[in-house]
Amino acid sequence: MEAKKLKKEIKKLVIGGKTFKSRLIIGTGKYTSFQINKKALEASGADIITVAMRRVNIENTQQPRLTDYISPKKYTFMPNTAGCFNSDDALRTLKLARDIGGWDMVKLEVLSDKKTLYPNMIETLKTAEKLINDNFKVLAYCTDDPVLAKNLENVGCSAIMPLGSPIGSGLGIINPLNIKIIVNQCKVPVILDAGIGSASDACFAMELGCDAVLVNSAIAKSTDPIGMAESFKNAVIAGRQCFLSGKMKKKQFATATSPTSKIFS
Repeated sequence: MEAKKLKKEIKKLVIGGKTFKSRLIIGTGKYTSFQINKKALEASGADIITVAMRRVNIENTQQPRLTDYISPKKYTFMPNTAGCFNSDDALRTLKLARDIGGWDMVKLEVLSDKKTLYPNMIETLKTAEKLINDNFKVLAYCTDDPVLAKNLENVGCSAIMPLGSPIGSGLGIINPLNIKIIVNQCKVPVILDAGIGSASDACFAMELGCDAVLVNSAIAKSTDPIGMAESFKNAVIAGRQCFLSGKMKKKQFATATSPTSKIFS
């Protein structure tokens, strides 16, 4: 009975009132082709894909389109505002996405500069509030500052997406303490976003208690994106089960694993 309960909880992720089976979200950028992107998505088991509306062809029928390979009826498309450096651009991009595909669950990222791609949190908070008032379900990319993450939750974001390290850096989770604080204080899902470089990084994020992870570059830029996507699928499942099962506590000194007294009567 307990095993069945654990298995059920591992699969359950709810964002904005919608339930998803997978806790892995993957992107659609940097792949060598839409075909490879499709195969990687299938191998990952993900339900949600992020789509950079400013960079991926959705409308132009004269050019290859993402939707020719990946069906919005089968997967949940989550438009994002990659490449937006102010609130107006982000608002315009996401309203266009809703007009094109009816997509109202969106990833908001308002960037500060082209070198670090760190989020501009002042613009992010302002934009999130406007989108929520316009009936969007907002998943907000943010720094790993617990105070700012809580502010995003307070304005009504459906999920908080703190970075592990700079976008596309592959540095993993630089500040696990802050990620853990955000996880412990948030009542909405926490999705680790940005900086993941390997499957072990994703597993670690899940062990910290994150509800999901978003991965793009680590899969798309690997030698074998399809195999890498499958490795992330397994890592997320393992990390989540580890978190739910309760890790042993760390301590300074050793404890013998076999009896040290009364071995023989």
